[in-house]
Amino acid sequence: MTTTITTTSTSAEPTPDPLYQRELECVQKLNGSTSTLEAGTYCPGTWDGWTCWPDTLAGTSEYAPCPDFVTGFDPARYAHKECMTNGEWFRHPLTNKTWSNYTTCVNLDDLEWRQKVNLIYETGYCISLIAILLSLAILGYFRSLKCARITLHMNLFASFAANNSLWLLWYKVMSDPEVTNEPGCVALHIILHYFLLTNYAWMLCEGFYLHTVLVSAFISEQKLVKWLIGFGWSSPAIVILTYALSRGLDSSQGATMQCWMNDSPYMTILIVPVCTSMLLNLLFLCNIVRVLLLKLKAPAGPQGTGPSRTIVQAVRATLLLVPLLGLQYILTPFRPEPGHPWEHAYEVLSAFTASFQGLCVATLFCFCNGEVIAQVKRKWRTVFLSHRPRSNSYTATQVSFVRCGPPVPGEEKV
Repeated sequence: MTTTITTTSTSAEPTPDPLYQRELECVQKLNGSTSTLEAGTYCPGTWDGWTCWPDTLAGTSEYAPCPDFVTGFDPARYAHKECMTNGEWFRHPLTNKTWSNYTTCVNLDDLEWRQKVNLIYETGYCISLIAILLSLAILGYFRSLKCARITLHMNLFASFAANNSLWLLWYKVMSDPEVTNEPGCVALHIILHYFLLTNYAWMLCEGFYLHTVLVSAFISEQKLVKWLIGFGWSSPAIVILTYALSRGLDSSQGATMQCWMNDSPYMTILIVPVCTSMLLNLLFLCNIVRVLLLKLKAPAGPQGTGPSRTIVQAVRATLLLVPLLGLQYILTPFRPEPGHPWEHAYEVLSAFTASFQGLCVATLFCFCNGEVIAQVKRKWRTVFLSHRPRSNSYTATQVSFVRCGPPVPGEEKV
């Protein structure tokens, strides 16, 4: 008996999409085969979206190698599909749809490890998001903190908040395998990577600003900030638009496959500006250190006893610029090979540095910022004294005015 199956594609010429090619090969194989099984005693061959299943005897199970194109699957393992005694493929009790069992394709030990790493990511992004939102509330509340430096910090924090929120949403969405090919999932992929690019763009803006005001004596900070704001939000939009159009219009690469998680040569469009940003920030930091070292050679005071406290603080503050400029990501490309003894250590370190960067930046440049602390203390004293008995209203209070001009290295951690 001959089994006939039709494909859902209406394209006149098959595209080189690997998954589409597999489907065509399956259709040709099933249509060209002649079953030796008697009618009504077997389940007809079918394509389930990943694997081609041949005619299978009722009451038995058919086994096939696990797909090698699905992230997390081990090609050396086997999936299976059960044919019921009534000649119908097994249906999942929750969805009532025919179901192939791919649970055996996953290495459970590796899956458990990946879940622990994902938990680190999710925990770090949650904590960082709370810290970033609190920082934005503090910096936005105190008007006296409004200046070029704080404006750049707030834009960077906003990109962190959006990026962390979208990563949390991404982990939530990707936990459901049924949505991996929906258009909304691809849209989430594009938006997520846009804000990921804005993170690197704003870290580059921070590095360029600090380098410019430290090296250049005369510069209009207001004009500089306007240019940086335009660059920080628009340049990633141009990059992500180029990436989305290039990948979306090229059907030969299976563009919508698995929410674009699969490897694609178009990822280079995103990688190049990220690497360029890190390289430029590294150059900025090196030049900043060079300028500070030159200042260290100059006598500190009239007696020339050594570098002043301000210069020493500048060196320490420069080291704290690493998380602000994202220079810890320079080590990311040096990933150990799968199975390497350092692979797990690398995964954990990457999870911590990526997910907790927002918390680190918020702590160093908001919670531990001298100007912010002074404003919070001033506000606290004002609120505290307003609730004291009127007989003590004559008590004098000391009000410290916060300078918010060009940064003096070492005076605060920016």
